[in-house]
Parts: sequence; structure tokens; C-alpha cells
Amino acid sequence: MTPHIEADRGDYADTVLLPGDPQRAEWMANTFLEGPRCVNRRRGALGFTGLYRGKRVSIQATGIGVSSFLIYAHELLDYHGVRTLIRTGTCGGLTAEVKLRSLVISQSARPENTQSGQVFGLYGAAAGPDPALLVHALAKAAELGIALHVGPTVCSDIFHHPDGRARFAEARSAGILAVDMETSALYRIAGHFGIRALSICTVVDNIETGELTDYSERQGLFTDMSRLALEIAVEGR
Repeated sequence: MTPHIEADRGDYADTVLLPGDPQRAEWMANTFLEGPRCVNRRRGALGFTGLYRGKRVSIQATGIGVSSFLIYAHELLDYHGVRTLIRTGTCGGLTAEVKLRSLVISQSARPENTQSGQVFGLYGAAAGPDPALLVHALAKAAELGIALHVGPTVCSDIFHHPDGRARFAEARSAGILAVDMETSALYRIAGHFGIRALSICTVVDNIETGELTDYSERQGLFTDMSRLALEIAVEGR
């Protein structure tokens, strides 16, 4: 056991999907996995392992933000020997073209500031996904008929910001598609441990237009994202 994960060695598959919300983790496991087994309940951060198309896959909730995310990612990689992490999260669109309920794959993620970008002493520059996972994701999405956006994203530590949408003016002008709170940390910790990572997010609000999905529909919104991530998990080994 680790301080935050009660699972034993071997309880997690080599590939773990990482939603932030424990309820989403549970919904994904019960909806898509065969014989899902809960391997972690500590602090309410639910984790599950089961089969998808006959292959072991795990799903682990990580909470909100870089600090919480890095605790779970680090312990999965350092103690449980996980080799592939796929974020299945939510994001906010930064342009009107990034519609609600669409998917965004982060081709590169940079922190909003150097403080939020610090992981293992690394600052500033954008980090990216495993190239082979990205190529596979794009091909699989086309095969499944799942429309998505691919491009740069920004990672922020602050959800409710006093400057509102104005704080992302520079990001929008630089062509950044969306903002989330974990992807930069995912790509940086993946580089540190030498493992594969990819971030797929569902757009649940749009900061440019002010549109917002209702929380009551959010589990159903994640079907395409979950299917795509699981297909990559079992095929991209």
C-alpha cells in the first residue's frame, strides 16, 4: 500500500485511465469493463480493474488539479509499475470552434505559469504525449467516427479566477484550444518516469462563449471519450 492507494502490487493493469471524478471512474468501470473490481477506496479516490475486450485495464480517479493528480500518478508509476497513463478528463474550450461535448486531444500542454509547471524541477516549456499513442488515437477515432480536436492546450491551477475569460486572451491568440487542470503534469511526470501518456478530454464548458453543460448529463457525455481511451489501452501495447 501507498499513503493514498490501498491496492496491492499487481492490482493495477499496465495501462490506467485517469478520470478526475471518482463517480466518473465508477461509471466507466461499470459501463465498459467486464468483471470490474474496486481496488482502491482510500480518500474516496475510487480505482477499478477489469477486462475490456479480454485485456486487463484499470481506471483510477485522481481528484482535481496538478497537486492531487501527481500524487496518484506518482504512486501508480513508482510503486505499482504502471507503464501507460491515459487521462480521461474534462476541459474548457477557448475558442468558439471547440464545441461543447466534443473531444480534445492535447498535442502539447504548457502550464499557465512557472509555479504550476514545476514538476521535478522542470519549468516553462510545453510537454507532449507519446507520439505513437497520439497517432493511434487519431486513427482509432477516425475508425470509430468520433470527431475531435487536436492541438495545444494550457494547464491551470485556478478554476475560479478573478480575471475570468480575459486571462486566456494570450492563449487564444497563440492558437491554444482548451484549458484543463492536469495535462501538463501528466506529460511531465510521464517524461520523468519514461512511460507513455496521452490526454483526452471532453469539453464541458466554453470560456469564449460562456456555454456550460449541465452536471446531470456529464456521465453520458463521456461515452465517446471512454470508448476511445479503452480501445487505445487494449490495442496500443
